[in-house]
Amino acid sequence: MSTKVSEVMVSNPIVAIVPGSRNEVLSSMVKHNLTGMPVVRESDGRLAGIISRKDIYNNPKEQQLSLLMKKDVLVIGSDDSIEDAARILVENNIHRLPVVDDGKLVGIVTPTDLLKEVKKRKLETPVEELIRKTCVPLWEGDPLKYVQTVFQVTRMTALPVLDSNGDIVGIVTDRDLFNTSLIKDDVTKSELGIGPDEDEWSWEGLRNVMPLFYEESKVDLPDLQVRDMMVKDPITLFKKSPVSEAASIMKRNDFGQLPIRDNEDRLLGMIYDLDVINSLLM
Repeated sequence: MSTKVSEVMVSNPIVAIVPGSRNEVLSSMVKHNLTGMPVVRESDGRLAGIISRKDIYNNPKEQQLSLLMKKDVLVIGSDDSIEDAARILVENNIHRLPVVDDGKLVGIVTPTDLLKEVKKRKLETPVEELIRKTCVPLWEGDPLKYVQTVFQVTRMTALPVLDSNGDIVGIVTDRDLFNTSLIKDDVTKSELGIGPDEDEWSWEGLRNVMPLFYEESKVDLPDLQVRDMMVKDPITLFKKSPVSEAASIMKRNDFGQLPIRDNEDRLLGMIYDLDVINSLLM
């Protein structure tokens, strides 16, 4: 008997309420360490849309939540199977799937919720068969301004790092790069409605949920190279490793991706959380 969505979903998720503002959403993301959430209508509590950090920073001048959120939202029911949930997430390349029963939001499903099922089922599909995206590696000597461009062009959230011999020596995420940036705090705080008397955690938390792609005028990358800020000696997987092992590592370490190596310990590609849950459909 297939596992139901109700068995893996996060019940009573944190939501944004429309009408609302960009700053209210950012404040909630900071407080709850989220990068997106469903949006419900204040009048009746029904699902109205979904909002992510990328929606906000792709339109940094807009203040109204109703104009920032995605209105055409894919949903699933609590009695539907997790295979149906995985299919919607993978085919549409999304990371949040609201669970709706009789028009009411009752939960949300993310790839992280489904990783547990991949691990539980001990699926044996080799990870090399699940890689769906072309891998774009960085060299450890690349300057950060070049790396910023690569992230923007590829729209990837994490990239592997190679040394001059082609060996895997690190990994860089968009958050790593953003946290290395020198943000003009006074300007950014002012524009986001954070006053001088705001608790310090508000600003630090805000930096954690911000994506790399803010306005370039507010990001001043230091004169550093990738080797100066990458996560060194990352966990990797052999190409023949079962996908259940990838799910276990991702779940345990809160990773969204892992480098995959070949028979000679060379980089073969990257596997992402959506690739892993795709194994539920095989």
